Amino acid sequence: AAGRRAATFAPDCISRGLAYMKTNGHTRLRGGRLLLVPYCAHHVPKYHNWMKSPELLAQTASEPLSEEEEFAMQKSWYLDDDKCTFIVLEAAKFTEASGDREQEVAAMVGDVNLFFNDHDDATSAELEVMIAEPAARGRGLGKEAVLLMMYYGASVLGVTRFTAKIGQSNTTSLRLFRQLGFVLVSSSAVFEEDTLELPVNTTLLQEQVRAALGSDAVVSQDYVRTDVETS
Repeated sequence: AAGRRAATFAPDCISRGLAYMKTNGHTRLRGGRLLLVPYCAHHVPKYHNWMKSPELLAQTASEPLSEEEEFAMQKSWYLDDDKCTFIVLEAAKFTEASGDREQEVAAMVGDVNLFFNDHDDATSAELEVMIAEPAARGRGLGKEAVLLMMYYGASVLGVTRFTAKIGQSNTTSLRLFRQLGFVLVSSSAVFEEDTLELPVNTTLLQEQVRAALGSDAVVSQDYVRTDVETS
């Protein structure tokens, strides 16, 4: 995993003025069984609860934070120029038209991220997914979340190459990314981590999305935020 709580900077991305979290600040991605929404303040308490799990901390190379620190992290991520984060909702548990934040939080099952941390290639993004709710695992939701994020990254953010850093003991994630066409490019015995890579093939990606979702992904810019956005 990328170390979701570590501050990483890609100077070339910043100099180009690419603010990825702000780009998706009002974006919703609709899949077959999932809805991806921006990471907002009302998501933080449940997210913080997830991150008390030693298993999830290990899989995401994260350090435990207090809830206050988690709120600060959520705000900083919105301002970061090198990250794009969506909260993963199970669509069947959430009625979009209602705008009910409690119902939305109840539908949360994980998150999916892009990290633009390649100093030499601003169009390369590291991809990370976390399905945190135990009842949501083993149902193909991680695959759908990854495909939606890849579709958004390639079609909206201009990503031309995806990478993934996965713990060697995380056989589920390794199997998922390999099924999507990622190939091993390096291994670290020190960090017990494999790095996989996939150049973007737009036609193949669209076919994968349609096959998994039964239709094209839907990208809309109508997500209403209730938290304060700092410019």
